[in-house]
Amino acid sequence: MVFWSSTSPILLGLLLLLHPINSIRLGLVRRGVSTPDLPQFREAPAFRNGQECGSTEADCINVAMTLDANYLRGTMAAVLSMLQHSKCPENLAFHFLSSNDAPELFSTIKSTFPYLNMKIYGFESNRVRGKISKSIRMALDQPLNYARIYLPDSLPEDVQRVIYLDSDIVVVDDIAKLWGVDMEGKVVAAPEYCHANFRLYFSDMFWKDPVLSKTFKGRKPCYFNTGVMVMDVDKWRKEGYTKKVEEWMRVQKQEKRIYHLGSLPPFLLVLAGNIKAVDHRWNQHGLGGDNFEGKCRSLHPGPISLLHWSGKGKPWLRLDSRKPCIVDHLWAPYDLYRSSTHFFEE
Repeated sequence: MVFWSSTSPILLGLLLLLHPINSIRLGLVRRGVSTPDLPQFREAPAFRNGQECGSTEADCINVAMTLDANYLRGTMAAVLSMLQHSKCPENLAFHFLSSNDAPELFSTIKSTFPYLNMKIYGFESNRVRGKISKSIRMALDQPLNYARIYLPDSLPEDVQRVIYLDSDIVVVDDIAKLWGVDMEGKVVAAPEYCHANFRLYFSDMFWKDPVLSKTFKGRKPCYFNTGVMVMDVDKWRKEGYTKKVEEWMRVQKQEKRIYHLGSLPPFLLVLAGNIKAVDHRWNQHGLGGDNFEGKCRSLHPGPISLLHWSGKGKPWLRLDSRKPCIVDHLWAPYDLYRSSTHFFEE
């Protein structure tokens, strides 16, 4: 974990000084399949458990992410960051959901992280395609963006708890600290942002409807970002949360337009005001700017355990365009992309 003050004069290199990456091997990925459409990555080092780490099933930390060729570079950086900062990296088990049944994705990840404990599960896009309504940004309308709703149904039944993470994040603390949060009987744990104007996440049509406007009666709803969540997937399955979220998607698609932001609002409709709040350090979000222009944003004051480039701007695209935001340089050290010159040299 690092601590950031808005009055600090130097951002560039902050995390590099505190968390240097000094063990990357520069050998190129060995790939058995020719995949010209996928980026190529350097092989990451092997990260091993310390002596204090357990090795039983109870010590396993389940992390779930979606797997998309367009965001693969972000996924690789996110995985590296978790392994880099974990005291027990061999205890991390990664569960990837992919709508593309391409063996190249598996081989690319396995070549980059030969020792990674991982599984890839197919996500059937047709399961959600007819339920998606157009949002303010095309990327939010992709079926895989809705896969988190079906995550508990996609994972094996023996996986009862999981950390779900978006691909545009890096973790700069031990992910075990987030895993260890006391859920207190809630189905989701995530940072809450009660200062945000909650009304803006829904349309005027929603708030003017005499029935729908009472949805949050008895709750104190706050915005939370669904890109970083600890999920009790066993409770999610047993209490049918997938169908609860789907019902709001049906209302949006078939009855009236009540929101504009993809998969987030139906989550809020079901869960806002009824989750376990987690320290804000676990989602320093919005670093990608807004959903229209992706303008640069500064870090919020306070401790940082996870950096999240939610919004339109992605750090790898801005770095490649040679028009990066200052915060993008905090992502660059975890970039394993073969042609990257942001941190490594050939």
